[in-house]
Amino acid sequence: MILSGGPPPAPAAPDLVALLARAARHPSGVTFLDLRERATALGWGEVHARARRAAAALAARGIAPGDRVALVLRTEPAFLDAFFGALLAGAVPVPLYPPVRLGRMDEYLAATARMVSVSGARLLVAGGAVRRLLGEVVARARPALGCAAAEDLSADGPALERRVDPSDLALVQFSSGSTVDPKPVALTHGSVVAQTAALLQLLRPGPADRLVSWLPLYHDMGLIGGLLGALAHPGPCVLIPPEHFLARPALWLRAVARHRGTISPAPSFAFAYAAERVRDEDLAGLDLGCWRVALDGAEPVSPRVLRRFAERFAPFGFDARALTPVYGLSEAALAVTFTPPGRGWRSRRLDPAALAARGEVEDGPREVVSVGVPVPGVEVAVRGEDGALLPPGRLGRILARGPSVMAGYLGQPAATARALAGGWLDTGDLGFVDGGELFVHGRAKDVVIVRGANHAPDELEAPLAAVEGLRPGCAVALGFDPAGEGEELLLLAERAAGADPAQDPRRAEAARQAVLERAGVRAHTVEILAPGTLPRTSSGKLRRGEALRRWQAGALAPPRRVNALALAKAAVRSWAGYARARLPRA
Repeated sequence: MILSGGPPPAPAAPDLVALLARAARHPSGVTFLDLRERATALGWGEVHARARRAAAALAARGIAPGDRVALVLRTEPAFLDAFFGALLAGAVPVPLYPPVRLGRMDEYLAATARMVSVSGARLLVAGGAVRRLLGEVVARARPALGCAAAEDLSADGPALERRVDPSDLALVQFSSGSTVDPKPVALTHGSVVAQTAALLQLLRPGPADRLVSWLPLYHDMGLIGGLLGALAHPGPCVLIPPEHFLARPALWLRAVARHRGTISPAPSFAFAYAAERVRDEDLAGLDLGCWRVALDGAEPVSPRVLRRFAERFAPFGFDARALTPVYGLSEAALAVTFTPPGRGWRSRRLDPAALAARGEVEDGPREVVSVGVPVPGVEVAVRGEDGALLPPGRLGRILARGPSVMAGYLGQPAATARALAGGWLDTGDLGFVDGGELFVHGRAKDVVIVRGANHAPDELEAPLAAVEGLRPGCAVALGFDPAGEGEELLLLAERAAGADPAQDPRRAEAARQAVLERAGVRAHTVEILAPGTLPRTSSGKLRRGEALRRWQAGALAPPRRVNALALAKAAVRSWAGYARARLPRA
């Protein structure tokens, strides 16, 4: 069966350049909050004017229509200057994540250099201390790469605003890379505005609505669902740097309450993190009753986390019906399915015996959350390995098609052909339909097969959250073949900060027992790791496949300790990289 979201709505403007010009006439805009909750506000009109100056500055550096411009910027006004400036110059912004783990700087520089080269960027824009660390990226890039200071783009000077076509490339955003290296997703202006139009039809924001987001602007949920969604409305948008949320999670809920936020998205880990870390005194005198849509997506939605968050913040006015599970991916611009706002979330508890008898979902007892129905303009199908449509309740691969689906992976025709066929996008995820709604089972490549039974890794990982001395959300369940006789279960889990490593054998046995009791699977190997050891994507997802590869190669190690000397060495290497980049290339 095929689920349909109905006809696509007409976008408010044909492209992002026109969308920004339209928003410039609206009195609202973007407010940035710092760690002390101090606000810096820019009206949409000012965002547009700064972007026109940035566009002229980029053109003066030789940036022509269609050129890619890599952006390594934090959540700050400079990001808006560079991002919208590139669009108004007719160029294509490529948002990349800034360094977050200084102890993994070598890995970061190698990954960033790869993404810059894969995207074919002609210019890299960065600011402040980050720019001083990127010399090696500039030196390694092919083709030759220029580097501009973000602060120079907004200086007073001439203005530029080039026309674009809906079919022109608007944005290159890299896939999360949870199972493979991140791929460059090419989105046209038409795809992005189609996505924002669908979101607006679902959310139906009014004059009183205000978006609050701490999600990074280099990620589709923060950029397209947050910033560009507010632009398309147009309406007010409050942005918090993600590193500030991680350091002080109460900032998120305080911003929702103090700025009367009505729409705010986050992945499941953030709801769990806030429920655990935010204290009553952090919200004293504040009311979360204004929050009408709390979008939960970007990773598996946990029913336990949804219940915990609703119970924890009910005393502060939070309405559990605001919790809105959603599903999407960067290759679809963002959203594929959406729980109807205000309805509340639904789940289904699987009966493993009955399902196994019918040849369907095969793993242990679990509760799966519905991620709703297709967004307007999108169709969703669940197909078997032979490509045939599956009836409701049968587990298969999730495919989607609609106007916001990517044009392809930039410069990668073979990967594009594997992902797109006949207009249908193979998401790489497994799921099933029940009651006209989609339930996501997990990534096909992440499924653990032990003695012929399929197990979703998150269900094998969930019991570890209750094991004393382990970091919640910092464990992976993997399948491996230790003796060439069949796949077994491997658990890799990080110990909590400050926990005694001498107790790791006890923790490993407790982890093995917890998984056996909850999921009925006994782990062959359990290894306890130092905090920060497991590799993650730019959006914070655990990279299970990369963790297995490193573990098997004996290369799974924690980040190096960072001190003033290490930072000085990184700065020297960066300076040398900039110097090499100025030399003629062989």
